[in-house]
Amino acid sequence: MSTEVRVPTLGESVTEATVATWFKKPGDPVAADEMLCELETDKVTVEVPAPAAGTLGEIVAAEGETVGVDALLATIEAAGAGTAAPKQQEKPAEKPAAAQSNEGKMVDVMVPSLGESVTEATVSTWFKKVGDVVAADEMLCELETDKVSVEVPAPAAGVLKEIVAEEGATVDASAKLAVIAEGEGAGSADSAPKADESKSEAPAKGGKDVEDAPSAKKLMAEKNIDPSSVQGSGKDGRIMKEDVTKAASAPKAASVSVAPAPASAPRGPVNADDGAREERVKMTRLRATIAKRLKDSQNTAAMLTTYNEVDMSGVMGLRNEYKDLFAKKHGVKLGFMSFFVKACCHALKEVPEVNAELDGNEIVYKNYVHMGVAVGTPSGLVVPVVRDADQMGFASIEKTIAEMGTRARDGKLSMADMQGGSFTISNGGVYGSLMSSPILNPPQSGILGMHKIQERPMVVNGEIVIRPMMYLALSYDHRIVDGKGAVTFLVRVKEALEDPRRLLMDL
Repeated sequence: MSTEVRVPTLGESVTEATVATWFKKPGDPVAADEMLCELETDKVTVEVPAPAAGTLGEIVAAEGETVGVDALLATIEAAGAGTAAPKQQEKPAEKPAAAQSNEGKMVDVMVPSLGESVTEATVSTWFKKVGDVVAADEMLCELETDKVSVEVPAPAAGVLKEIVAEEGATVDASAKLAVIAEGEGAGSADSAPKADESKSEAPAKGGKDVEDAPSAKKLMAEKNIDPSSVQGSGKDGRIMKEDVTKAASAPKAASVSVAPAPASAPRGPVNADDGAREERVKMTRLRATIAKRLKDSQNTAAMLTTYNEVDMSGVMGLRNEYKDLFAKKHGVKLGFMSFFVKACCHALKEVPEVNAELDGNEIVYKNYVHMGVAVGTPSGLVVPVVRDADQMGFASIEKTIAEMGTRARDGKLSMADMQGGSFTISNGGVYGSLMSSPILNPPQSGILGMHKIQERPMVVNGEIVIRPMMYLALSYDHRIVDGKGAVTFLVRVKEALEDPRRLLMDL
């Protein structure tokens, strides 16, 4: 007997979703309400729980596939259907000797590849504790480097016997993190008592013996929230992502963690009442690296910013006219970012020094455009790179940016995704910024700041008219780029955006 796993209701006006990640594979045992996969729509991420306990049978919709509401995703075979249950009965009977061979068969959990030039990481969060049963490829812990978060999967199924590197420990690229006792013998021997234990302890923990949603676990780890302080709204008290968001916005209690001494000037005296209402949280490696790189950029580059404003009527009119056809043909929305990327690529051809960098006493001019697009995430600002953007069309740019943005917010960017950029665009307008001076992303010599589109009165042909205007800011390294070049670049971007036909004619 099998149970169907189908796409749940996706929300009003949402008719399809993309299968983002499967957390189980065919043959894996699943518990009722355990999360099987994650779907992504154009608005939200939807978690799909198991409708029944058993063994995951066939996966009908693989990762990356687009599915409609109520579409079949997978099947679950009942535990008593002659698959999983009989096997667990057979194993103890058939191998007292095999149990001995499994005993002592330990598998080391090592630090995975961290990427080029990254030599160490910090253990951010352990999702398992010693004695827990783990499945192959199940996430054990998360590491933080100075650029990305790295998930560490279990190399084998078994029982977590030892954690070598505790949370907060700094490990090198070849370090051992933990030890797993491999094999179903070790797993079954330890898992049965643990299952009974968890049931007997459930009343003491408020009757909750279900697994919290992985997205909720990740958010709790990022925000240093104790799961016991979060009220779960899912079935049987399961903590969902929105529960964590709600808990994070609640008034916080006094601090429980102590940050290292700041590099800036020490604080002055703080009275006891104020101190009791403050919270200290240790700076993550990503945040510390962002701070260091931006300060180094200010200290090293001769940074200057020039401003202009652009009438967005042309882009908005073209986008409104073709957005439906564009989405229907290419399967992605036509946004403003592709226009800015294309406009910058054209301007960089005319002013190549904005696309260059200093290397000692030499200037390196790049005959390509690897466009960095700054993305805000819960952990901080990251800049994934759209490679060879100058050779891409609007659809390819939009698809790449959408994919990179999703992976950035999920903490799944790799080192390679953020290396080698030659120019950067930062859009503070999505947060409501009207004007700002962006800081260079070293060793690049230019960064363009986009801002909020706001209707303002403008004089056009001697008449005052209302136009949707945006301020643009170009910060540049004056050691490489002269004022004339910077202004020329910004004017070319303005011209291309105010008359988008120039992009098509390569003018």
